Amino acid sequence: MLCLFFGEVSAATEGEFLPKNNHICFFEVGEVDEMTVSSIDVKTKKSKPKKSRSRSRGRVNFETFQEHYDKAMNFYNKKAFLSAARIFEELYPLSIGTPLGDTILFLFADSYFQNRDYQMAAFHFREYVRRYPGTERTELAALNAVKAMYYSSPEYYLDQFITLLAIDEVNLFIQNYPYSKHIEECNEILDALRDKLAKKEMEMVRMYYQTGNFEAAQIIARNFLKTYSSSKYAPEVLSILIRNNFDFARRSVERRKYHRFKDVLDAFEMLQTRYPESNFIAESRKIADEATNQIRRLDERKK
Repeated sequence: MLCLFFGEVSAATEGEFLPKNNHICFFEVGEVDEMTVSSIDVKTKKSKPKKSRSRSRGRVNFETFQEHYDKAMNFYNKKAFLSAARIFEELYPLSIGTPLGDTILFLFADSYFQNRDYQMAAFHFREYVRRYPGTERTELAALNAVKAMYYSSPEYYLDQFITLLAIDEVNLFIQNYPYSKHIEECNEILDALRDKLAKKEMEMVRMYYQTGNFEAAQIIARNFLKTYSSSKYAPEVLSILIRNNFDFARRSVERRKYHRFKDVLDAFEMLQTRYPESNFIAESRKIADEATNQIRRLDERKK
């Protein structure tokens, strides 16, 4: 036998039982499945339907477009660029074909740029140039795409795929805007990107020489001198090539020594001719002199 006490309830929520008087009800536990409590004065309230909140509230649509545009501009002007970018991203699809379309896409790209998310910025600035080729912002968008790619370029010792893409982006800008006031700036960026590639190649020459892979060092050094002859690293590459060729000759079989010592002299002559003021000439001359002595000894052996 189970006893339940029902008392007055001071407060209730919608849908609950609201007993007016105190009652005690006794029933068998086994009768729980079909229970009728007649002694309880039960008053039920029909649940009032809750007011459904508009699903569109807080979302960008045509009705809330201006509200969200103002909000995005407020974030942008306060330099909260990530928050601005999120709203511009939602606004842009709705703005295509309207007078605000190019403005929103430009500010969307610039929000990423200002937030230093340069790869996303480059993507959207390039998209701006493609979609809006004739606006007053087109050249600036193209320039910002160049800068974003430049800032995305990794350190020289990492993979340089992005650097190569950045070089293509600069060349495209120079091709499309040959009389731009930003050409000098673009040339400086181009030099910096090429310098990074040159340094990576120079370090590869050094690595192959230091690990005793003399033939590979020769090949990479010669390719370097064809591609980056005006690089500041060219004299150093030649000095490494001179040492590399000398050590390669000393470790070679007798029949190959002569020509490999001659490679030392050829590299030294190139260093003297192309870079007569180089600090590497004095050290390299000692190696070249020793290579000359070795060639003389080899000539004497042939007699």
